[in-house]
Amino acid sequence: MTKIITDIKKINEVLDRGTIVQILPTKQEFVKALQSGKKLKFYIGFDPTASTLHLSHAKNFMFMEKLRKLGHEVIILFGDFTARIGDPSGEISARMQLTKKEVTENVSLWRKQVLHLMDFNSKENPPKILYNNDWLSKLKYEDVIELASNFTVQQFIERDMYQERLKSKKPIFLHEFLYPLMQGYDSVAMDVDGEVCGTDQIFNALVGRNLQRKLKNKNKFVIAVTLMENPKTGVLMSKSKGTGVFLNAEPKDIFGQIMAQPDEMIEILFINCTYLSLSEIKKIMQIPNPKDAKIKLAYEITKLVCGKSEANKALESFQKTVVNKEIPEEISEVKINKLTQPLVDVLVAANLASSKSEARRLIDQGGVKIDGVAIGDRNAVVDPVLGMIIQVGKRKFIKIK
Repeated sequence: MTKIITDIKKINEVLDRGTIVQILPTKQEFVKALQSGKKLKFYIGFDPTASTLHLSHAKNFMFMEKLRKLGHEVIILFGDFTARIGDPSGEISARMQLTKKEVTENVSLWRKQVLHLMDFNSKENPPKILYNNDWLSKLKYEDVIELASNFTVQQFIERDMYQERLKSKKPIFLHEFLYPLMQGYDSVAMDVDGEVCGTDQIFNALVGRNLQRKLKNKNKFVIAVTLMENPKTGVLMSKSKGTGVFLNAEPKDIFGQIMAQPDEMIEILFINCTYLSLSEIKKIMQIPNPKDAKIKLAYEITKLVCGKSEANKALESFQKTVVNKEIPEEISEVKINKLTQPLVDVLVAANLASSKSEARRLIDQGGVKIDGVAIGDRNAVVDPVLGMIIQVGKRKFIKIK
């Protein structure tokens, strides 16, 4: 039987780290529940609307792992049904609806990306993975009507995003009103004691809290966590907008993406995306050169996401290619079928640029080298030969085979 940890010091280590923004109804009631010795059931939901997760998602999985280590049951819910509706939260226009096939493919990719973040091999109390299609697809029309009868149009239409759309005369589709109902019903179907969510999901989580109270006569805690925004620019990591450090990248690329983060994100990422203690983080943040702290950060996160062995390789690669400006020993090989051709075409063919326009931009910025020589002419024509090394930026290398 799993031991429930009620030590207030250990509980506060989880709650006071800086990840939590708000606890409803109150933090005091939540702490009391954690100290009760009762095994509580928590869940966090993710709509698989893209093929990859980023570090802001990672820190949520890590928070759930901390609740699990306190002895509680934790559920990772993949919204394979709700993703096909499209969550309207924070959007000034309707989200694109996904097909069942797209959602299924994304779920498969996500599962692989979170395996290092939680102990799914725990014999006593492993995290559970559930899918809301298992119950939402079985709701009858009369069930949906009954759920809807618990709320008013005024409650939903008062949300800021809908008010913005009304002002700008943009449409509000009826199916978007159904999304909070469906997410809210997840809490009822799983009979949870608490939901962990981003601050953009508080409305939806409160819908679930109301349904739990009305249909099961049970209170549910809502634990809202940070969205990890840049404190200077307010920019968020977003899977739908393609911004952030993504978990499906190669270890050396994850390391490099973290090194590319602005200095103001160093402490935020240490707190949210590592298991280092706050006292350890405080010491690291006192290092005079932010770059040294960032290298430590990149190593810790890469180790967490990819494992220690891969993190060691990524650190070694960074030291060689960026710090010492050496060419790495292991370089991916690419076969180029055509001979003489524009450099921009070679960059696209070798997947060093996503498009010709990006290739031109990289050349203009001086970011492209062939055998160590910078190429500044966007109209350059090259004759790819066996063994030629093309470099883009500080970390991307390919060898022509």
